[in-house]
Amino acid sequence: MGLFDRLQQNTNQQATPQNAGQIASAEEKRQTFTFAELPETLQQMQALPEISLDSPYKTAALAVCAFCVYAVDKESGEQMLNFLRGPKGPLSPYDKQFFKDRLMDQQYVPFSYFEGAKPANDYRPDEPYRITVFADSYSFQNEGYAKLNVTSGGADSPRQIMLRSKGNQWFLWEQFILVGIRKPASKDPWA
Repeated sequence: MGLFDRLQQNTNQQATPQNAGQIASAEEKRQTFTFAELPETLQQMQALPEISLDSPYKTAALAVCAFCVYAVDKESGEQMLNFLRGPKGPLSPYDKQFFKDRLMDQQYVPFSYFEGAKPANDYRPDEPYRITVFADSYSFQNEGYAKLNVTSGGADSPRQIMLRSKGNQWFLWEQFILVGIRKPASKDPWA
């Protein structure tokens, strides 16, 4: 049973000049990642090639995966997010409460960033799971930081994930993806 199926089961039961070299071409401004299955544990995530965290795009894609896990299995999701945070350290009690509040009755939100997920299909992503992470003219304004974008099938504008570099790795610094989106058809009385 895949991660989205587990969610459904649970629901039924309840560039600045100094950084211009970092983004050299339009092709590098947009990267799509494909996952045969979403990782459900830290060990599964660590087996993925993206775990090198050597680009902010990879870390952003893995962060969305981790939030999908968090929506279904809080403990495994926390382990994944703590790993992706790197030197920033583990989630604070405030972070945990914030995530709990944002995902309450809206566990579908992180899944909405994968291709094919839209309100009409209750945000069930296509398989294999594909997510596109992209930069804009503001993404690399501050040296050592990247603010990348992901698009939700339930929102009109992209959402951001902020990353911070240490050495040649990028870590999750802040996220702006757990925000309201259109209700899935099964929860929308007007659908």
